[in-house]
Amino acid sequence: MSEILRTEGLMKSFGELTAVNNVSLQVGKGELLSIIGPNGAGKTTFFNLISRKLKPDRGKVFFEGEDISGLSPHKIVSLGITRSFQISSCFPKLTCFENVMSSIITVKKRNLRMFSKAKDYVDIQEEVSRLLERVGLGDKSDQVAAMLAHGDRKRLDLAVALGCHPKLMLLDEPTCGMSPEETDAISKLIQEIRDEEKVTIVFTEHDMRVVFSISDRITVLHQGEIIASGKPDEVRDNKDVIEAYLGEEI
Repeated sequence: MSEILRTEGLMKSFGELTAVNNVSLQVGKGELLSIIGPNGAGKTTFFNLISRKLKPDRGKVFFEGEDISGLSPHKIVSLGITRSFQISSCFPKLTCFENVMSSIITVKKRNLRMFSKAKDYVDIQEEVSRLLERVGLGDKSDQVAAMLAHGDRKRLDLAVALGCHPKLMLLDEPTCGMSPEETDAISKLIQEIRDEEKVTIVFTEHDMRVVFSISDRITVLHQGEIIASGKPDEVRDNKDVIEAYLGEEI
């Protein structure tokens, strides 16, 4: 499996707290990799360093063999790296259609003419419709995002991320706050997106049932450092991982 993402010695501190400490990680193209760890382990900070929401104190990030450590967040997206957040980042007053359309236009670098209707752009309309169908929101195209149920907002987040034509998706707690039924549906959707859209996915997650059922590989962070990495069965039996979770079921 060829490599799509690599970090070398990433570090980030906030005052005396070291949130990410010398993290070196490789992600294979087409891989479904989960990053787990107790609260405060540094998972979200690690994502923020890759997407350049935060600037690392030290270390480098490589994407498809190129050093992207000094690039702007906008440039990172244009290369094919997108992310979703624990709390939905969609525009609440826009419809599902308009939210996905905005991400597609950003990538296509097309500006809407003043007073033009979004659906005048046939190619964009077709792509938006396909993506909404892909995530199960085909019948809610004209619904305002603020009125969506929690699970549907998470689906919309995925559609918006896919609208950027990603090669790599960073998903931060994609099943956070969901019922068991919604969690199962989103977990299946993530697998389908990886397989059918040919996207590499790295995600953080607290639901161990999800982690161990869909991950190709699992990396465990504790106090900002990697303490284990491997296939699900290898991680499940790792003594350092069990100790980090203080005996919680993993």
